[in-house]
Amino acid sequence: MGSTPLATPPIAITMGDPNGIGPEITVKAYADPCRRPAAIVIGDPDSLARACRITGTEVTVRPIDSVAEAIHSPGVMNVLAEGTLPADMTLGTVDARAGAASFQYVRRGIELALRGEVRALTTAPINKEALRLAGLPYPGHTEILAELSGTSDYAMMMANDELRVVLVTVHQSLRTALDSLTTARELEIIRLTHRTLRAGGRTGTRPRIAVAALNPHAGENGLFGREDLDIIEPAVRAARREGIDASGPWPADTVFMRARAGDFDAVVAQYHDQGLIPVKYLGLEHGVNITIGLPFVRTSVDHGTAFDLAGQGTADHTSLLTALHQADDLAGAESGTAAAAGTGPSMAAPTDT
Repeated sequence: MGSTPLATPPIAITMGDPNGIGPEITVKAYADPCRRPAAIVIGDPDSLARACRITGTEVTVRPIDSVAEAIHSPGVMNVLAEGTLPADMTLGTVDARAGAASFQYVRRGIELALRGEVRALTTAPINKEALRLAGLPYPGHTEILAELSGTSDYAMMMANDELRVVLVTVHQSLRTALDSLTTARELEIIRLTHRTLRAGGRTGTRPRIAVAALNPHAGENGLFGREDLDIIEPAVRAARREGIDASGPWPADTVFMRARAGDFDAVVAQYHDQGLIPVKYLGLEHGVNITIGLPFVRTSVDHGTAFDLAGQGTADHTSLLTALHQADDLAGAESGTAAAAGTGPSMAAPTDT
């Protein structure tokens, strides 16, 4: 069969850490017959070709120098090559060179998204330790995306078909996360969640936002700490004065169950594990990480580099495929400033980084 130029800007998939499962799940997702959107990959052609051999994926890796060179042809993967990797890197190991490469893939994707050459960015997992060894001061994708896009008002949303959770604090120790909680930050996240859900179009004009408490039993009126009374509750009141349907702080041991049952459209969680444990418990394969507030759509898998699985060809690509479909839904449904909001999940059935 012949080949044709791409009719619309594609979605860019960054391949992730070359030593992890990123290349393998990338080729699997690219070749999956359920994949809908046109896509290109940013990464290392040799690593992707090796991943095809490891996984038995019948895809031809086609290096390109620009998005304009991408073509639509069955069984062909368009790959924007970003440098050449050393031959002595080993699958399944933490390597500074792999960390530096994974950063370059993300940076190229951000540049393309900001110029409108791609309509969304979907990212395979990177490794925080490899980034640190490479001298890159980022704890994860979210911080890279925010800094390089010049975004200050952003947050991480984790979503599947049953639950949506937005985090007030993300990649930091529990102690520093608690110290960084402020009423202003709480209100900022509630507002951003409200805008995201409204733009998604599936929750109405007044989405219901539950704010999780920090302390057990929401602090029991100060008996178990005053953060819920002095920091979180004022933010909820301020949001309600602005017309936002926010409520709480609700005890965290039940609020996620209530959201899953349909009482709320999203939950604002105070710190990383408080919010991510309930989402991931429902199944890694359908979870998607969405950075809201960016000037472009970005989705990602909700799992790591899985070095222990690298090279075996058994890594499940479902989360990446789901993230790709979510990006397609969001980028296809939005335009102008709405698309620039980087709004949350499609609110439809699903299709740390």
